[in-house]
Amino acid sequence: MTKSLDFYINREHITYNAEVFSVNFGQFPDFLDLLKEISCIYIDDEYNLNKLADKFESFNKESLGFNERLDLLIKASVELTTKEAPKWEFISARLLYYKFNKRLKADLALRNINNYYDKVKFLTKEKLYGDYLLSNYTKEEINLYETYLDYSRNNLLTYSGLDLLLKRYIIHLNDGTPIETPQEMFLGIAMHLAMNEKKDRNDWVKKFYDMLSELKVTMATPTLSNARKVFHQLSSCFIDTVPDSLDGIYRSIDNFAKISKFGGGMGLYFGKVRALGSEIRGYQGVAGGVIRWIKLANDTAVAVDQLGMRQGAVAVYLDAWHKDLPEFLGLRTNNGDNRMKAHDVFPAVCYPDLFWKTAKDNIEADWHLMCPHDIMKIKGYCLEDYYGEEWEEKYLDCINDTRISKRIIPIKEIIRLIIKSAAETGTPFTFNRDIVNRLNPNKHKGIIYSSNLCTEIAQNMSQIDLIEQTTTTVDGEEIVITTTKPGDFVVCNLASLSLGHIDVTNEAEIIDITKSAVRALDNVIDLNFFPLPYAKITNNKYRPIGLGVSGYHHMLAKNKVRWESDEHLEFADKVFETINYAAILASNEIAKEKGKYDYFEGSDWQTGEYFRLRNYSNERWDALSKEVAKYGMRNAYLLAIAPTSSTSIISGTTAGVDPIMSSYFLEEKKDGLIPRVAPDLSHETVWFYKNAHQINQTWSIKAAGIRSRHIDQAQSLNLYITNEYTFRGILNLYILAWEKGVKTIYYIRSKSLEVEECTVCSS
Repeated sequence: MTKSLDFYINREHITYNAEVFSVNFGQFPDFLDLLKEISCIYIDDEYNLNKLADKFESFNKESLGFNERLDLLIKASVELTTKEAPKWEFISARLLYYKFNKRLKADLALRNINNYYDKVKFLTKEKLYGDYLLSNYTKEEINLYETYLDYSRNNLLTYSGLDLLLKRYIIHLNDGTPIETPQEMFLGIAMHLAMNEKKDRNDWVKKFYDMLSELKVTMATPTLSNARKVFHQLSSCFIDTVPDSLDGIYRSIDNFAKISKFGGGMGLYFGKVRALGSEIRGYQGVAGGVIRWIKLANDTAVAVDQLGMRQGAVAVYLDAWHKDLPEFLGLRTNNGDNRMKAHDVFPAVCYPDLFWKTAKDNIEADWHLMCPHDIMKIKGYCLEDYYGEEWEEKYLDCINDTRISKRIIPIKEIIRLIIKSAAETGTPFTFNRDIVNRLNPNKHKGIIYSSNLCTEIAQNMSQIDLIEQTTTTVDGEEIVITTTKPGDFVVCNLASLSLGHIDVTNEAEIIDITKSAVRALDNVIDLNFFPLPYAKITNNKYRPIGLGVSGYHHMLAKNKVRWESDEHLEFADKVFETINYAAILASNEIAKEKGKYDYFEGSDWQTGEYFRLRNYSNERWDALSKEVAKYGMRNAYLLAIAPTSSTSIISGTTAGVDPIMSSYFLEEKKDGLIPRVAPDLSHETVWFYKNAHQINQTWSIKAAGIRSRHIDQAQSLNLYITNEYTFRGILNLYILAWEKGVKTIYYIRSKSLEVEECTVCSS
């Protein structure tokens, strides 16, 4: 039973405290009504308004104006947030929204903006909204959509989530004045993503708005930021295959610069570039190796930032058998020749099965490093173009060929360099290429060399090739035309299911929300602004999406499932099989309506191999497999789990598939320390929120292996180590991950190490 503010009148000090609120905020009766509403909702003694008034009084000064007093009241509420009283996060958000909305109403009145349609017109005129919204929607439709707005959903936001939305994501005028509410932001995104729907468009606007505003789905940071805007670059992740040529290398660097300019993160695969000391045009020993070119990428990341918000971000991938591997493994470490360092890139190594087999069975064995250019010139094939048993046969063939120069190092020494770098820098990331390619549903059209910045994308790749440069005359002037063959330039569009806000025991709810998310992501492909034509061409051929999850630990805690338990593995298996089923079902249904992706014929989807490889063999899966074979798939790739660092803050949940770092901590902000608590923290759930560094990491790896069966791409999996881990202990984690079929590992997070978060892929 709820209790009104009157309930507290007879309690100790409440007359004094009521006077505090009255004296300081009485000129705004609506604010006193808000306090009364809060007191009716939060009736536990931990949220007694006495505490808020007393805390506020410790800051207050008579000379302060209303807005300054309101700021202090918000600060007081924030500082009351503890493990024992976590819901002050929500009370603080209510107070913050009141402050924001009070200013917004005054600004709207000055500009004579009286309704949502007026606001859309104004923002379009100011070139803050793209004119495509008014071109595609009538006034009557926009007026209808205004009725969808549910401002009570602001109450779902924590203080940190609302603060982040107001500072980074909603639209501001050029002078910094906020002009859009969070709910209007969600609606604007929904309108953008539903724009091309021909059937039931109003319903899709409503569904997209609901899934976003109820915090059950988060779109990736570029989509949240740029949907509805003039420059609507909505994609998070891009991957380029760097060719072994001067033109090709500089083209890839140029591609990265253009991607970074519009806020995208990049993965660059350098495995085709010749090693240090290789020959160029017959001149022996003159090649500079990959490190010099990686330093170019490093400098580009610094020079071309992401929309002025943060430094450019790029991961660089190299094969475990490449001759420059030892120097590559020292890119970010603090000792050694500084001319061989690149501290602003994120190195990642592509491992074949043979590497981990050798490490497990014979740690003292030699490992052979070779130059890809030498192999191609002498053997007539590119070793990196193969995987699995075929790769092993060719690798052994190269080892036995005395014409190929080799750098022979004990595999134990290679692993020592890997672990040293991982403990010191959190990198290199891990890409298990044979596992990835065996489970690639589109292996009939290519190979996957590497992943992206956050290790969750795994799609077919191929380099861009220069065909010719010609001159011609246009209007009496000579111009140069460069003709290139596009290749497979990977771009992926991300969103995440917020598992902590979804009843994952309700299969119907998972399927319904997943269907909406898949359709929204599929629409991103057609509505996107592509920074490069290569990205658009590949996106249209494969129509790839990357639906992931956030709130994984939140989900386990809410359902009282311990991380270190067999119940966890069984629970994850069931949830992710349902998500995968729903995603495939959704893509199949959209294919029936709008057509299948270009390369569907011959794919594992079409042959049924996708389902056989994952042992999907019950009646429901058999029926879906037949539907897929008959009608096709709209999307070549479906699932990819990104880190979701910033968007999980917005939705008030845990990040990606990570365990929490702490159930309570203080986050440092420009304006002070902000208390943060685990979502839905209570006396019941606290026992299920074990801190990441206290968890036995073998359980995290086993869970990742279970999930991997249901994920056609990959997942951003972090491992958490402490100083107690030995060389052998860390190596055993890598080997276990490989044995369990884990495709990628993101950071190795040492307890004493702070690593940079990826906000590009955050979804």
